[in-house]
This record gives sequence, C-alpha cells and structure tokens, in this order.
Amino acid sequence: MVRILFQRGRCIGCNGCVEAAPLRWQVSKKDGRCTLIDGKEKKGIYQAVVHPDEYQENLQAAANCPMRIIQVTLLKK
Repeated sequence: MVRILFQRGRCIGCNGCVEAAPLRWQVSKKDGRCTLIDGKEKKGIYQAVVHPDEYQENLQAAANCPMRIIQVTLLKK
C-alpha cells in the first residue's frame, strides 16, 4: 500500500499535484487549494492509504509541489 500525507493549510493551489494524479487530487472551488481525495484529516495533516498502482503518479505529484507539502511512502507488507 501507499501512504500519502498532505499539509493542506500550506497549499498555494498551484495545481501541480492535480496534473500528475488527477484521480487522487482536485482543486477546491471553495478556496482554490488542492484537496487529497479520500484524505482523512488529523491535526491539519490529511492522510490517504491507496493502492500501489498510484505510487508513481503521486510521487510525481509530490515532486511537482513547490511547497514540498506532499509526502508519499510505499508501505511494506
């Protein structure tokens, strides 16, 4: 499995994550910041555990982020 961590409060809404992984990221029409689809929030950090098939595209999403607020980790079984 793959764990994605995201600090939404620091997001500037550049859309880089959405371009890399559009099935996992979207831009909020409410505030213009990006949103981690199916992410659960705890103390300002959003987390989602997703299928390993999404690893590469979310790694690219993290690389595209100029704020460096996305962390993608491949979890061991």
